[in-house]
Amino acid sequence: MARKPTLLGLLRKVHEDEDGALSLETILIIGAIVIPILIFLIKYGWPRIKELFDEGMTDLEGEADKAAEPPQ
Repeated sequence: MARKPTLLGLLRKVHEDEDGALSLETILIIGAIVIPILIFLIKYGWPRIKELFDEGMTDLEGEADKAAEPPQ
């Protein structure tokens, strides 16, 4: 007859399992690298990106007005 796993035995098994630790460490390292990069991009890169987008939208609107005019 097989023994039923006890709660204490299951908790001990989960506590001793270190498979997820490497994944967690990897995620934390990636986060430590990515977060400062994102902060830099948002602080310094976003105004330039917004400026390029606004310029592109202005050009697109101007060309749309030209396209709507009948040919001469």
